[in-house]
Amino acid sequence: MTVKKIKGMEITPPSSESGSYETDDNLPKMHQVCIAVGKRASGKTTAVVNLIEKLKYDYVIAVSPTLKSNKEIMSRLNVEHIFEDVDDISLVDNIKSIVAQEAEDLEVYLEDIKKYNKLMRDIESGKYMGNDDLLLQFFNDEDNQFLKPSHKWNGRKPRIAVLIDDAMGSLLYSKPRKLNALATYSRHLGQLKKGGSIGVSLFFLIQSFKAQTGGLNKVIRNQATSLILFKTKDKGELEDVAESVAGEIDAETFYKVYEAAIGEGDNYEFLFIDFHPKKNQSMFRKKFEEYIYPDKI
Repeated sequence: MTVKKIKGMEITPPSSESGSYETDDNLPKMHQVCIAVGKRASGKTTAVVNLIEKLKYDYVIAVSPTLKSNKEIMSRLNVEHIFEDVDDISLVDNIKSIVAQEAEDLEVYLEDIKKYNKLMRDIESGKYMGNDDLLLQFFNDEDNQFLKPSHKWNGRKPRIAVLIDDAMGSLLYSKPRKLNALATYSRHLGQLKKGGSIGVSLFFLIQSFKAQTGGLNKVIRNQATSLILFKTKDKGELEDVAESVAGEIDAETFYKVYEAAIGEGDNYEFLFIDFHPKKNQSMFRKKFEEYIYPDKI
């Protein structure tokens, strides 16, 4: 085979991805589409809450009819919005509206702070030309002083996580068109005029990786950036997960990785699979704290 390089036709990637955020060295990339799979009381909520904490999300949009039953663990997160009705067909639209409002608030603040800073410079330098609109906008008669524009997140993009739990069999899953779109474009939500977007991370807590009806469909599973897998006795489910990582390792190696992570499974052990790991990271971990290297098992 002969290969000849074509000058001037190299691909130049963008300097950053839409909706991307810096994360600590040993954490996954952000934004996430994370699927946590485990039987009832396996520890899914605890695992996801810990990951959300470590990734330092500013707040959570919780979608669950049973949120109150997990009140103790969920109280560790800043849950700003709760949607209990998982059969509400407007649910996804409401989530999108929340993110769109965050983008609008940020852009209004950035525009106002530019106006405010210019006004202050003009007054201090003696160049102020008597713009009454700016005075009315920023001068507070009660305090007799100029008020600097404020923003809930101090002029930065908020990190938002959407946690979806106990939605199996709901209209959210069984009529998935809007949810599919949310999973596909989640990091592009809340687009900004200057470029980039706010974006959201999605965390799906489910009891079965593939359900015959009312579960996560293939579109969403294919969008997953990570998978949290607890101990399962369902051989078919393990085969399904093995198939999902077939592009990285063969099935036999996957089962060895699974055993290395789960062991006896007596202490809420789980296998964490990162489908898009950072450089020098293994895509497999025991819980979040130990890398597993398949070639060394």
